[in-house]
Amino acid sequence: MKGFITVLLLICSNTFMTLAWYGHLKLKVTGKLAGVSLVLVILMSWGIALFEYMFQVPANRIGFNENGGPFSLWQLKVIQEVVTLTVFTGFMFLFFKNQPLRWNHLAAFVLLIGAVYLMFRE
Repeated sequence: MKGFITVLLLICSNTFMTLAWYGHLKLKVTGKLAGVSLVLVILMSWGIALFEYMFQVPANRIGFNENGGPFSLWQLKVIQEVVTLTVFTGFMFLFFKNQPLRWNHLAAFVLLIGAVYLMFRE
């Protein structure tokens, strides 16, 4: 159950972080941030990123095996990277449809799945 909660929190965390890092790019393209300074965009992104930390920190605490969770720090990091790319892919399909998914992107995902497999081997 702690593993499931950890992954769920990581998904929430990465959703906020993806919005903080890339959401402003979509708003700029649509003209909604016309005339907004970079400093203000950075401050807005930090505000969104605060919510990322509200999910990321508990995910790591709950998931870490030295706190009673099921994952080593190495495993937590690899899970986080896979979740990040999965959330980012969903974001791309929703908001940046003009950026195609290519064969090399899929190959990279396959390699990440291989990394997860290797990380969880004893």
